[in-house]
Amino acid sequence: MNVIYEPKGRAREYSELACNLYSGCTHGCSYCYAPGCMRTTKDAWHGSSGPRADVIEKFERDAMRLVGDPRPILFCFLTDPYQPLEAKARLTRQALEIVLKYKLRSKILTKGFHEIITRDFDLMEKAGTELGLTISFIDDAKRREWEPRAAPIEDRIRTLREAFERGIYTWVSLEPVIDPSEALRVIAGLSGYVRFWKIGKLNHNKAVESSVDWGKFLADAERILKDSGASYYIKQDLESYRV
Repeated sequence: MNVIYEPKGRAREYSELACNLYSGCTHGCSYCYAPGCMRTTKDAWHGSSGPRADVIEKFERDAMRLVGDPRPILFCFLTDPYQPLEAKARLTRQALEIVLKYKLRSKILTKGFHEIITRDFDLMEKAGTELGLTISFIDDAKRREWEPRAAPIEDRIRTLREAFERGIYTWVSLEPVIDPSEALRVIAGLSGYVRFWKIGKLNHNKAVESSVDWGKFLADAERILKDSGASYYIKQDLESYRV
């Protein structure tokens, strides 16, 4: 089985290629879809994480096969490439070294911690890696409610700002949108450090979803994005509410 794979369905809106270096994720986000995809419980998926078996050797094998392929490889969909385990395991760094070796394109999506991510800025610069942070809130109390063990919001903003200042391509996944007012604050407050935005609504939580006027949020978000000259992509689930 290839460890670099082609995502299907909604996941393909993020990347045509992806790789999950770890099994499990200790960030514990309450909206996480990975346990369902992997047919396990949230407690099991979030309770611990570990390197996938022989993942770096398999990654290099796949990388050799993909030489010349223009599609970027996303780290990661079902786990986080910069969860605390990466501080010792360093699988993401090893994978980026292989990306650089074979001149492949890559991008990262993380809620990880500044001190772990910034160790790899040198490789991201050399490999042209696009660094994405998931940021759905400005209020860290709300982050703690939904993403209890992920990096604090100020920590993520610091990472984003420093990456931008070093010339690393930065992007933000504003997904899931849970509190529209918070999401609008994210866009307004961070536009100076973000090269590209991907925005999508909360799913699989009817109680919260039904309380949001998604058409109004989309219009308000686009007004701020356009006023700031931002590049962005609206995911299909939110796009369907366009008036």
